[in-house]
Amino acid sequence: MTAPNKTTASRVKFSLTSGWGNLLGRFLALIVVFAFFAFMVENGKFYTLRNLENILRQSCVYGTAGLGMTMIIIAAGIDLSAGSLIALSVVTVAWVMNYSVAGADGQPHALVTLHPTLTPILAVSAGVLISTLAGLANGAMVVGLRLVPFIVTLGTMGMVRGLAKGIARERDIYPPEETWINTLMDPTLSSANHRWQILPTGIWILLGGVLISSFILRRTRLGRYIYAVGANEKATRLCGVNVGRVKIFVYMAGGFFCGVAGLMQFSYIGGIGQPTSAAMYELFVIASVIIGGASFNGGEGSILGTIIGALTITILYMGGQQMGWPKWVQEMVIGGIIIVAVALDRLRHRRAA
Repeated sequence: MTAPNKTTASRVKFSLTSGWGNLLGRFLALIVVFAFFAFMVENGKFYTLRNLENILRQSCVYGTAGLGMTMIIIAAGIDLSAGSLIALSVVTVAWVMNYSVAGADGQPHALVTLHPTLTPILAVSAGVLISTLAGLANGAMVVGLRLVPFIVTLGTMGMVRGLAKGIARERDIYPPEETWINTLMDPTLSSANHRWQILPTGIWILLGGVLISSFILRRTRLGRYIYAVGANEKATRLCGVNVGRVKIFVYMAGGFFCGVAGLMQFSYIGGIGQPTSAAMYELFVIASVIIGGASFNGGEGSILGTIIGALTITILYMGGQQMGWPKWVQEMVIGGIIIVAVALDRLRHRRAA
């Protein structure tokens, strides 16, 4: 038996490291985008400590919702209701915080006033739970009705947004008191009081979610099934895998992480239950996943890549704002980047074939 030549060995080595090489390329693209705005925004305002922290805080919402979206897209699905799920979580948290009950004097009092410790926990649980259940409904319809995920989530995007508006009675909800939920996204590096945290609480939550979701995808049987379903659903089913359960799980995970992102959004917008919040966020979340290296064909994607994508989208959005770009220009740029990312993905697959 002859030893493999250098060319064969180098090809094997490349195939083993191509995933990391792809990730490195996207990280370098992130550096280039940041350097562009750092140079173009006058007076060095773009790389001040406060602005860097604002970039992290805003990308935290996209990145957290992107953790679930990564699983969905790896499994060859899509969820257009992500922004609506975030808004539903925001409104639910505010509604619970604003809920009134009769006090000892027979007069109505806000629940948070009577139970300041229990109410925030209840509000957080309700916000995440209702978003998770909505994700479960998405998965159940995709699997049970055998409908295309695009159509299902296009419909639930409007339904969930309508539910959020109904809960809020089509107006903003202002909880009577501030709690620790309001401080999840408070600045720390640029603050004299919370600098010991180094990063806002919401970012620490995101990092915890990154570790958990990465472990699921890379170190568990379920994670291997998610990749397998996206790569070849028919072959995976013939191997005895319950494809329906895998799909329901990823949509539930998508709902769960959108619910957590809703908590961060609630804090980021000042502790207001805004039913119109997170409009068009599904575009930013999906763009983060695709820019991070996932494929609409399924079977590819990584959590770290999604975080890089979320940072890239946020830098483009905030850099455009600071350079005075109109909002329509920013949206066109982000939409164009999605097209370029998908085109490059197709080209990469053709070369690999």
